[in-house]
Amino acid sequence: MKPTLYLCLLLVGLLAVVHCHHDSDHHDDHDDTKPQEHYPSVKGNPKSKTPAYSKIAPSNADFAFAFYKQVTSDAVEKNIFFSPLSISTALSMVALGAKSTTLTQILEGLTFNLTEIEEKEIHEGFRDLIHWLNNPDSEVQLNLGNALFVDEKLILLQKFLEDIKSLYEAEAFHSNFQNSPETEKQINDYIKKKTHGKIANLVQGLDPFALMVLVNYVYFKAYWENPFSDLLTHEADFFVDGKTSVKVNMMTRDGFYNTHYDKELSCQLVEIPYNGNATALFILPDEGKMKQVEDALLKETVSKWVKSLKQRIELYIPKFSISGSYDVKEIFKRLGVIDVFENHADLSGITENSKLKVSKALMSFHFYNGTEAAAVTVVEMVLTSLPPVIAINKPFLIMIFDRSANSLLFLGKIVNPTEK
Repeated sequence: MKPTLYLCLLLVGLLAVVHCHHDSDHHDDHDDTKPQEHYPSVKGNPKSKTPAYSKIAPSNADFAFAFYKQVTSDAVEKNIFFSPLSISTALSMVALGAKSTTLTQILEGLTFNLTEIEEKEIHEGFRDLIHWLNNPDSEVQLNLGNALFVDEKLILLQKFLEDIKSLYEAEAFHSNFQNSPETEKQINDYIKKKTHGKIANLVQGLDPFALMVLVNYVYFKAYWENPFSDLLTHEADFFVDGKTSVKVNMMTRDGFYNTHYDKELSCQLVEIPYNGNATALFILPDEGKMKQVEDALLKETVSKWVKSLKQRIELYIPKFSISGSYDVKEIFKRLGVIDVFENHADLSGITENSKLKVSKALMSFHFYNGTEAAAVTVVEMVLTSLPPVIAINKPFLIMIFDRSANSLLFLGKIVNPTEK
């Protein structure tokens, strides 16, 4: 029996909402004269020196929407949430050790056009993106990291080990895969620590022939730029469909949120920024138009949306938390990534001693939208005219971007906020 490489994809998104006092002259609301950010990036940075990560941004956006459409085809009426960045980073690390058709399938499955970008540029792009996003001085807490757990008997090629450390900042650990409980605990302890306790005991029942586990994690925590007050949170109906409604805690705020109604696709868009470089884009399709909007999800569509955002509104948004996991092996196969899972996989760039293949590909997520307690009094001066009201009280899509890197971090669909 051939030994196998067990690939594990992990992500966690933690959105913590705090309520704090803002001075009246603080820039709580968006300045209408501020130029719009265009994300996800369709073209590179117009500056003469283009950051390496901007070269992979368009393909990463294409992959995000291609993967989303595969996930939602299996779960039409279910909540969906994942990090396309986590998946593409993990698969790109596997590509470091892949050759021939196996390599081509992985990179093309990640939607890279190999006639327009070289393999070297792809890995350099991820290197710079990881370095940029792990900025300790950012107001957004974003930790993107990688690790290898390698059986003591498996000898990795020095080039692969050097590349995965230098390009993906991966940590490497020796493990005893003959003692599965011990190795599972080692990996799960690492995952729990890196995700601040949000994902625990993910790895259970290691493949008996596994020799290596690759882990990618994303941890995200941010605060709304303009906090919602507990005093204005109230119970309201969320309409799961035309016949079903559930009760949710609905937050509300009156302010200058960028918004736009797309008449062609019949959907309302609202941008809610976080402190720092991150922002969330909520897409609220009209009743019966969710499939139409999902079919139109392309980087060009999102870029067009963002260019059109501008208005002052009164916003209602539900609190929600979801968590779960996916076995994404079959989704990769549908995207054309096949050989890496088969006995004829060519991962000879990882080790010369053993023939390797990927036996499993898992993703776990935890998305939390909560509050931190604070005793405050908020007095906000607003215009006396009543603004338009947008209530996100039916199924919606959500995208979370890092504006500075033009990168899509998370993508999801919330059908029922009460389902965890």
